[in-house]
Amino acid sequence: MKAKTGIVYLVGAGPGDPGLLTIKGKWCLQQADVVVYDRLVNEFFLSYCRPDAEIKYVGKKPGCHTFTQEQINALLAEQALAGKVVCRLKGGDPFVFGRGGEEAAYLAARGIPFEVVPGVTAAVAVPAYAGIPVTHRDYASSLLIATGHRKKGGTEGSQGETAVFLMGCENLEEIINHFLEEGWPKDTPAALIQWGTRAEQRTVTGNLENIKLKALAEGFAPPSVLVVGQVVKMRQQLQWWEKKPLFGKRILITRPLGQAWDLARRILLLGGEPLCFPMIDFLPPEDPGLLVHALEQLEQYDWVIFTSVNGVFFFMKMMRDQGVDIRRLRGRLAALGPATAQALRDYGFQVDYIPPEYRAEALLKGIIDVLPPGCRVLIPRAAEAREVIPEGLRAKGVRVDVVPVYRTVPAGEKRVFLLRELLAKGGRVNYITFTSSSTVRSFVSLFPKGELRQLIQESRIACIGPVTAAAAQALGLRVDVVATEYTTDGLLKAIIEDCKGGL
Repeated sequence: MKAKTGIVYLVGAGPGDPGLLTIKGKWCLQQADVVVYDRLVNEFFLSYCRPDAEIKYVGKKPGCHTFTQEQINALLAEQALAGKVVCRLKGGDPFVFGRGGEEAAYLAARGIPFEVVPGVTAAVAVPAYAGIPVTHRDYASSLLIATGHRKKGGTEGSQGETAVFLMGCENLEEIINHFLEEGWPKDTPAALIQWGTRAEQRTVTGNLENIKLKALAEGFAPPSVLVVGQVVKMRQQLQWWEKKPLFGKRILITRPLGQAWDLARRILLLGGEPLCFPMIDFLPPEDPGLLVHALEQLEQYDWVIFTSVNGVFFFMKMMRDQGVDIRRLRGRLAALGPATAQALRDYGFQVDYIPPEYRAEALLKGIIDVLPPGCRVLIPRAAEAREVIPEGLRAKGVRVDVVPVYRTVPAGEKRVFLLRELLAKGGRVNYITFTSSSTVRSFVSLFPKGELRQLIQESRIACIGPVTAAAAQALGLRVDVVATEYTTDGLLKAIIEDCKGGL
């Protein structure tokens, strides 16, 4: 029986900022069996992929192609004919100088189903992130979009409009000469923007006479977008992206994906570029017997102490799976921090105690005097955790049941491979964040010592609190930033303060 043909989604990933990927583009990534991505695609998007998805890098750097266009075409067809859902992820928009039209034609000629998912084009987004509108009623009412890798004889448009050149750095002198030959004044404003919308974004402004020399002096290189026209004057008034507190900072998130999104969103809003490379995953306990037994006698507990959001999630999931009536949870509730407390509130519970300092020692100190000897306490938590709370309570005569509701396992080699790919392409990580001791241990275990030293050499290590920092230091890592408020908000505040020091 002939195998069913798959489908190829030609997806525009936008210019780089993860927030500019379309909803449909994200959906295609989540459905794909195979993801084929280019050099200019932000690796953040790969965190949307299924864990079992096959990821293929086919980036083409000027003068150095890992795959030729013909090989890419053949790869897309081969995977689709094998019945797979293929996401072809391209920078910007696939039909705006992205060679998406060639790939679509190749697939169409072979009867292979495909769909085009438009993306935000760099021709508009990159100038916008530099504070340059491509049209303005006082300066330009028309727009020319061209590529710097053109065939001979192209037009440079007419004076009074805006001209945007994608890939405009390599042939900058030739492009400028064409403008001047067309009669454009030498003092026509011009701007060159490198890695627009990304952490590395840089902008140099000048005019047709001096923009090349300025770009050379600043060491500009591809990928860069050239903007020519009176609208460039608006940059001084309208630049906004560079003013964000985390602008220019690439921040590695090592926590599991389910918890990484909220931190990534906040980093984006602050102008940083998040990189999600989970170092750990959370799984149910291998033997749920202790938890099942605890649920059978749930009414007998005077207090239930939750030390993490994960503990809440897996505990409530097991209650649901076992058909346990949520009203049987009658004891008072304690939460180690505001995020854990909010997780309980999301299930409709009121939280009776949150310590002023979000660590086990503070919770123990605050709660121990209100628990009479002989009362029963349930602590649903990770299989691997510190014994500060249970040991302290038992010393006071409290009957404590510690029940593992989840376990922490290291991330697979696939995550390490993707991080290596990023670094091989010249990407720099400014901050590596750790939100638990387990993320530190997994991170260190996944890299050989020499590679680990190289990775952290130009990075600063930021920890959510002193316990995590101590774990990092015990494993030989230099800790640069420790949050004084042990939450992700506190971690970001600490990083912002550290940025003011001039990193």
